[in-house]
Amino acid sequence: MALIDRLRVSSEYGQTPNRWVNYDIQPVEWARRTWTFWTYHNLWVLVNANISNYMSGSSLIALGLTWRQALAAIIAGNALSTGLVILNSLPGAYYHIGFPLVNRYVWGLWGSYFVIMNRILLSLVGVQSWIGGECVYVCLRAIWPSLENRIPNHMSESTGMTTAQFVAYIIFMVLSLPIIYIRPHKLKPFFNVASMVVIVFLLVMLIWSLATMGDSGFGKTISSPGTSGSGWDVAFGIVSTMGGIAAGILNQNDYSRFSRRPRDAILGQVVGFPIYAIACAVIGIIVTAATQNRYGEALWSLPTLLEAIIDHGGSRSRAAAFFGGAAVCISQLGVNIPGNALSGGFDTAALFPEFINVRRGAYLTALISMVCNPWKLANTATTFLSVLSSYSVFLGPMVGCMIVSYLAVMRRKIKVEDLFPEHGSDGIYWYTFGINWRAPVAVRQPFRY
Repeated sequence: MALIDRLRVSSEYGQTPNRWVNYDIQPVEWARRTWTFWTYHNLWVLVNANISNYMSGSSLIALGLTWRQALAAIIAGNALSTGLVILNSLPGAYYHIGFPLVNRYVWGLWGSYFVIMNRILLSLVGVQSWIGGECVYVCLRAIWPSLENRIPNHMSESTGMTTAQFVAYIIFMVLSLPIIYIRPHKLKPFFNVASMVVIVFLLVMLIWSLATMGDSGFGKTISSPGTSGSGWDVAFGIVSTMGGIAAGILNQNDYSRFSRRPRDAILGQVVGFPIYAIACAVIGIIVTAATQNRYGEALWSLPTLLEAIIDHGGSRSRAAAFFGGAAVCISQLGVNIPGNALSGGFDTAALFPEFINVRRGAYLTALISMVCNPWKLANTATTFLSVLSSYSVFLGPMVGCMIVSYLAVMRRKIKVEDLFPEHGSDGIYWYTFGINWRAPVAVRQPFRY
């Protein structure tokens, strides 16, 4: 018993943890409502102006779409996603409650565990952390071009990585640890610095690729008309685009609840989400096309492009690649920590509020994600997009239940105190044995067709 008591989360600011709530899960009080328009703007710069979005347009082209079709799919997918993000963030913006509490009035107090555990699984996928490791690998290769000789490879070919790449991945995870420790309502300075680094880097990459293209011109990525993809291919591109942010749409209330005013979250999403998502994908297409003839192939992976700069250039190119790798490493920290580590922290804290707070949960998420082989998901364009599209297909009905429940069923009126009653069966959201049977029925319907 003494050991169990020592593992319990300590009381914070008057909130004593119990079976249903602790300080990190309870509705956000005024002191923690620190996020303004610019906080949400900068958050979406990091979430959307990253390597995954950079690769999305080029990956669609690699699968048979023309660049115009890829661009149309990206615009349509991000427009739809922006609307869903805004609608699904309203409970957090107005009631300052997070994703776990929102799902208690949708699924019931016990039923919400189903959605929460699914979101935890997504946090454990770890693709973004592996891409961050690739960025660290670029920095190390820029310093030591013979890195693979310095760190002999002991990994089998079936793993899809070398020992040096795994070391870089571990370094990225270690770099994440101090930022994970920061409380979410105090992340504004990190968002401000990281978003500016990302914007400057993307603009520099765009200007460099066009200014140094010379007579070689654009590669066939843009210049060749090629074979147009079918309507189903375009639809797949739209679903894949939405799939890339599906997990973020699902738990957007975890962040909208920190808004100073509801309009800060809403306007920050309206401006920050679509502009940077579309711009980053367009830059990816242009940079890939502008460097295709130079390097002999379309390098749709940004770390791979930076490695090509190292291999084909001198000391100046290596220096440029180092700073580029550092910039995209910061970008990956900006998307991986709020999107995976902190999200996993909130969700595990909701499962075990007496023993896990957001810090413990985030560190636990980071640790477990390392054993999920994230490098297997990022090897090819086909695998990469298949994973993204699967997110939206599975999570879409859950998002729909949350939006419809708040706007139509609850009519934007929530009895907050019943989301964490002293005794579970005391509240109106207990439903039947803690489960709202209507939610799984509603989720099941789309999979029947």
